[in-house]
Amino acid sequence: MQLGAAFPQDHTMLDPGAVRAYAQAVEAMGYSYIHGGEHVLGVDRTNRPDWTGPYDVHNVWREPFALHGFLAACTSTLTLGTSVLVLPLRRTALVAKQAAEVDVLSGGRFRLGVGVGWNEVEYEAMGMDARSRGRRVEEQVEVLRALWTQETVTYYGKWHTISEAGINPLPVQRPIPIWFGGGGVDAALRRIARLGDGWIPPGRHGETGPMVGKFRGYLHEAGRDPASVAIAGRVNVAGGTPDQWIEAYQGWKAVGATHLAASTNGAGVTNADQHIEALRRFMEETRKLGSQEAPNGQSPSVSRRPS
Repeated sequence: MQLGAAFPQDHTMLDPGAVRAYAQAVEAMGYSYIHGGEHVLGVDRTNRPDWTGPYDVHNVWREPFALHGFLAACTSTLTLGTSVLVLPLRRTALVAKQAAEVDVLSGGRFRLGVGVGWNEVEYEAMGMDARSRGRRVEEQVEVLRALWTQETVTYYGKWHTISEAGINPLPVQRPIPIWFGGGGVDAALRRIARLGDGWIPPGRHGETGPMVGKFRGYLHEAGRDPASVAIAGRVNVAGGTPDQWIEAYQGWKAVGATHLAASTNGAGVTNADQHIEALRRFMEETRKLGSQEAPNGQSPSVSRRPS
C-alpha cells in the first residue's frame, strides 16, 4: 500500500517557501504522492444562516494546476494529483490543456482526481448546470482522454464540439490517469467502475468496507480486473494517536486499499514544520509494522476502456 500526503488546505501553507519545504520533506521521508482537494469559491455565511456546507469563504483552497506546477519544480519523484477537482465546473478542453502541462513539467508524474461536487452556489457562479453534472462528467472523461492521446480530435457530443483540433504539447502519460472521488450512491459507483483508473472513497475504512465489495462487483460487471484499479483511503493524522493511525492503516489495507493519504489538516496545526513532523511520526509508526510495501512503488496497471 503506497503512502501519500494530503496537501494541507490552510493558511499555514500560503507562503511559497513553506510549500517547497513541505513537498521536499514529504518526498525525503519516502511518501509516494501528494494530492489535495480544491474548490473555486466559498460561501459567505453572513446572510445564509442555514448553510450546512463543510466549508465557506474562510477556508483556504489552492488553485490545483498552479499549485501542482509549482510542486513539480520542487520535487523529482512524488506523484502529484488532485483529490478531487470538480470537473463539471470547468471547460473540458482547458482542463485537458492544464493537466497536460503539469504532466509535462513533472515528467509524467501527474494524475487527475475528479468529482462532480455538490455546491450549487459554486455552480451558479461558474455558469454551469449542477443538474446535469453526473451525465456530463462521463462525456468530459471521454473528451479528456481523446485530447491527451490524439494530436487532432474531432468530437461531437451532447456538451462538446471539437472540429479537428488538439492540444500541444501532449502529456507524457497518454492518457493521464483519472481517479474519481465520492461514490456514495450506486449510480456514481457504477460510473467510477466503468471509467476510473482509481477511486477515492468517502468516509473511514470501517464505513467503506461494504462499499468496496460492491465496487469490485461493478468492476466485474464492466469487464474490468479489480486489481487494475487503485483504491485510495485517507487517515487523519493531526490530532490522532499512533494507535489510531495504525488502526486506520490496517483497516484500509484489510479492505484492499492500494494507497493511503495521511492528512494533517486541522487539529491546531499552525505551521509547515508541524505538518511535516506529524507526517514523519506517521511514517515511522507504519514502518514499525514491518508490513508496509515500498512507498515509492508503482501504481496498479490500469485497464483501458475504448473511447
